[in-house]
Amino acid sequence: MNDGPVLVSVFGKTDLGQTREHNEDTFLVADLSTGNASLHPEVRRHAVGARGSLFLVADGMGGAAAGELASAMAADLIYRHLATVWARDADASASRFAYRMREAVERANQQIYTYAREHPEVRGMGTTVTAAGVFGRDLYLAQIGDSRAYLVRGGEAIQITKDQSLMQRLVDAGELTEAEAEQSERRNIILQALGPDPRIKVDLTHQSLRRGDTLIICSDGLSGLVRREELGELSAEHGDLAALCTALIDMANERGGPDNITVVAARFEGDGLPQTSEPEEIGYQIYHLPEGEPAPTTVPGPVVEPAPLHEPLPSVAGRVGGGIYLVAALLAVLVFLLARWL
Repeated sequence: MNDGPVLVSVFGKTDLGQTREHNEDTFLVADLSTGNASLHPEVRRHAVGARGSLFLVADGMGGAAAGELASAMAADLIYRHLATVWARDADASASRFAYRMREAVERANQQIYTYAREHPEVRGMGTTVTAAGVFGRDLYLAQIGDSRAYLVRGGEAIQITKDQSLMQRLVDAGELTEAEAEQSERRNIILQALGPDPRIKVDLTHQSLRRGDTLIICSDGLSGLVRREELGELSAEHGDLAALCTALIDMANERGGPDNITVVAARFEGDGLPQTSEPEEIGYQIYHLPEGEPAPTTVPGPVVEPAPLHEPLPSVAGRVGGGIYLVAALLAVLVFLLARWL
């Protein structure tokens, strides 16, 4: 048992890239115990409190303003749900925190979907989201889409999320190798996003943190151009998180920067974390919530309402048919498989 605080330093940065006219990515870092949240590129240090911390990357889609709106809504809605509902939950256990993480993503999806139905000019808008919740020495990830998370330990970066994409589906089925998937023209087709459909299946995973670990969450504008091995090397080279994020974004831009590029890097220290003394399996690890999750409970007393992270939602131009990305993905699967079998 390790007594003492879990300390985290975190930095987030987003970049337009070399070819895009609009940035549809959003990131968020928040201390859920104090309600202190930021969307700005600044190093933030705090002890992980009784209600945990939240780090998030969202990559919007649906055309310019619609994609930007979807990712901004996702960050705002997930944060506000945790900062209010989770903040008043009388069951402050790790499993309950994981439950609230999944619930926050599901609720955000419902609200983005409803908003788009009521505003035809953005119907079909969507966003990926990878939300990392730190609770004590536990890391929970709630993911929709293909924004990735990596854990760097001992100089090696390990991917701890699994892309919800056409290419990942074919890799899992043994139809493609990972190298082939990385080179495919269809590598950006995802099978889930927040917003286009009323129901989603949140991928909830877990990792145990160790002293010195670095968490990296990024949009595919980074992961599509910077290899996992390079993430580990740059993390070892740059002790300063701002310098690390800048170096990663610069590398992606030097390789063409065809998409928006967003990265959040968090480094964990403190006596509350065990040191890594023996090799431990890390990677994609599904977290199974306890059966019969108890009914929501709240603690008495007022909770300070968190301030909105964004300006009132604008009316934007551009229409995308609801669910069209999923239809395209399924058709692409059939065409690809037929081409290999014939």
